[in-house]
Amino acid sequence: MADSPQISEATGGVGGGTSGPMGLDAVDRQIIALLHDNARMPNVDLARAVGISPSTCLARVRSLRERGVIIRYTAEINPLALGFTLQALVSVRIRPGARHLMEQISDELRTQPEVAQLFFLGGSEDFLIHVRVRDSEHVRQFVLKNLSANPAVALTETNLVFEHHTALSAGLRTVL
Repeated sequence: MADSPQISEATGGVGGGTSGPMGLDAVDRQIIALLHDNARMPNVDLARAVGISPSTCLARVRSLRERGVIIRYTAEINPLALGFTLQALVSVRIRPGARHLMEQISDELRTQPEVAQLFFLGGSEDFLIHVRVRDSEHVRQFVLKNLSANPAVALTETNLVFEHHTALSAGLRTVL
């Protein structure tokens, strides 16, 4: 597909034709999907795949970064390669009288090497912690040391993860 004269090289957007959240058009969505699958895809291949010139593609990617659509590029590491054979989700409820400590608890949890993701929740639980650990004893020690020993923590519940899918494989592709 040839470049459309409506594409603005300066903004990386389509003049008057953007739609959806943050002004994403169909080409932006294609770029996002391709970069999500392979963030190291060379610009020339990315441009060819979406049917625009490399300079236009580069401008669009820059625009997506500047607008905060693309936050960062990262490598997804297989936890098994690092010896983490078990993943778990730990739900945490903070005592009602200790709710003022939630930011401090969150800050402390984010520094723990086992924590892959930390979610601050609305609902019956306050935090959901995704941990990567060596084995069941490792997750037990993590919970005991970082949660159960904390007087602000009222309750924890640990669930083992049997399988994990990233956002794109779990449904993001349908909105792109």
